[in-house]
Amino acid sequence: MTSPLLLSHHADGVLTLTLNRADKLNALNVEMYAALASALAAAQTDAQTRVVVIAGDGKAFCAGNDLADFLTARPAGEPSPAMGLLDQLAQRSKPLIAAVQGAAVGIGATILLHCDMVLAAPSALITFPFMALGLIPEAASTLLLPRMVGHARAMELFMLCQPCPAARAAEIGLVNQVVAEEALLATTQALAARVAQHPAEALAALIRLARPPVAQMQAQIADESVVFAELLQGPVAQGRMRAFLAGRTR
Repeated sequence: MTSPLLLSHHADGVLTLTLNRADKLNALNVEMYAALASALAAAQTDAQTRVVVIAGDGKAFCAGNDLADFLTARPAGEPSPAMGLLDQLAQRSKPLIAAVQGAAVGIGATILLHCDMVLAAPSALITFPFMALGLIPEAASTLLLPRMVGHARAMELFMLCQPCPAARAAEIGLVNQVVAEEALLATTQALAARVAQHPAEALAALIRLARPPVAQMQAQIADESVVFAELLQGPVAQGRMRAFLAGRTR
């Protein structure tokens, strides 16, 4: 699926996917979830694509899920584009690198946990806001974040819902390096091009061995999604999201 909300550029074996909804801080809606899942799936079978870079246009990487989508019920039995994206992230076999500036919130934060490397501008603020919305983290983040930064730091990020600045993110291992904003994308693409020079089979094996097993991530995503859906339909989450949207439009 192609979409004007997701731009793609291919060079030196690197596919760069850029979230293109800058006026909404690249908050993901149904169309963007489907387009990103489709692009990642296509990259897995494209011999010319060795590495994938994900970036965001404008002043933010991704402000999370479009809350208006959350408040719109999906017909029973209809596949979720969001779950399609999470499945692609869990089962991917090619390197994934992110370039992050400004807000990386919700899914914009949890998607980073699936990346092999993350470069961030000084403006980057990584936030896991789920508890404040009456929800739980998703995208297997309850498995991946404690594994990455340790249990106590993960619980701090999850429970306090405070933005984690780029320097602190680098200190605790959420981010590989902090790069000047004007050089962020070019530096990330150059790094990806270096990675793309390695044999594809060796890269795929490294990713398979270094990450949790695909089945474990998929099971964690499924367990999280059940609880997430229950909380999402409850009065607490509904009320908090409506209050957030009302406050934002004043």
